[in-house]
Amino acid sequence: MKLAGFAPIGDEGTHTLILGSFPGVASLAATQYYAHPRNQFWRLVGAVIGENLHELAYEDRLTRLVAHGIGLWDVLAACEREGSLDSAIRHASPNDFAEFHVRFPRLRRVCFNGKTSGRFAPVLGAAGYETLVLPSSSAANAILSFDQKLRIWRDILTHDESDQARVR
Repeated sequence: MKLAGFAPIGDEGTHTLILGSFPGVASLAATQYYAHPRNQFWRLVGAVIGENLHELAYEDRLTRLVAHGIGLWDVLAACEREGSLDSAIRHASPNDFAEFHVRFPRLRRVCFNGKTSGRFAPVLGAAGYETLVLPSSSAANAILSFDQKLRIWRDILTHDESDQARVR
């Protein structure tokens, strides 16, 4: 059975996009990005922006994330998959990133949540975006501790500091 992903999250102020591979079973059932309770996404990105996103209702999480100029999407628009593992993805169709750039013209940086989505980094880098491949926030990625992941995830907003320095 072909599964469909979610619409992109962001607004005209979105400068950074975090791309996952494709929503897992819990996320598809809840129609929410990173809905599995053991996925560390909301804790990681919340720590990066200085907000306890994991404690908020889903819509409030999205509102706060977008207020910080960060959008969400997945590299895949649709696929076939049993379970939630990226390794089980078959017959995948990528999302149209040109459409996202038209809708969100301030987009400068694309971060990839894990190695599967990170395979698209060279393509988006060649299109002129800064890219950063992050360790997966999935509970299945137990190689790194939360703190080890967070040290790398903090680089999501590194470019913002240089942009702000130029404005001053």
